[in-house]
Amino acid sequence: MKQYKICGIRVDCDLRYPTMTARAEKFLANEGEPELVIPFYGDAIRRLSIDTGLDEDNCEIVLTAEQFYRSLPQRGGFMLHSSAVVLDGRAYLFSAPSGTGKSTHTALWLEEFGQRAAILNDDKPAIMLRGDSITACGTPWSGKSDLNLNAEVPLQGICILERSADNHIEPFPADRAVFSLLDQTIRPQDAAGMDALLGCIDRVTAEVPVWRMGCNISREAVLTAYNAMKR
Repeated sequence: MKQYKICGIRVDCDLRYPTMTARAEKFLANEGEPELVIPFYGDAIRRLSIDTGLDEDNCEIVLTAEQFYRSLPQRGGFMLHSSAVVLDGRAYLFSAPSGTGKSTHTALWLEEFGQRAAILNDDKPAIMLRGDSITACGTPWSGKSDLNLNAEVPLQGICILERSADNHIEPFPADRAVFSLLDQTIRPQDAAGMDALLGCIDRVTAEVPVWRMGCNISREAVLTAYNAMKR
């Protein structure tokens, strides 16, 4: 079992399969007693593989992600199913159901802004509440790709994406944004964890600008999002 530091949390995790082991390597650390232990879930991995048809390598990714992200709310954070791009040291998160085009949109940011931009996590970044600040964190769980960084940066804004023939963006009221964020996270299985998650989401929607955007696949879509969200 090796130790990793993910979102500032010391995690002892027993990884056995090559993909997750490789993705977690950049998060290796050895800083003392763990705050979270994720054991090897051999039987659960085999059952999930049989039930879903996924190979065991990918099942390890799924199960370790669930264990880590379900623990986050009581540590002051949560996962948001989104693609997170960093531009000039600030994180912009684009969230939507799978297949909407989150990764396609953030890839266009890299084309537009070049070395000023990088993908923090392409599928499951974490949002952490740090005292008076709110940050976005890279994690080793990033969907089908290995697009992630071991980094934590201030969260500039969140955008809920929808497909549209033309590009338009508007502020998303907090009382509605709460439900969109709740739909795109992993929920704890206990009441205390769920209460903590709701508290985190309430604070994020109160303090971080949330936007709703209809967009197509174009340079104009990038500039529409950036010009609104950078303020």
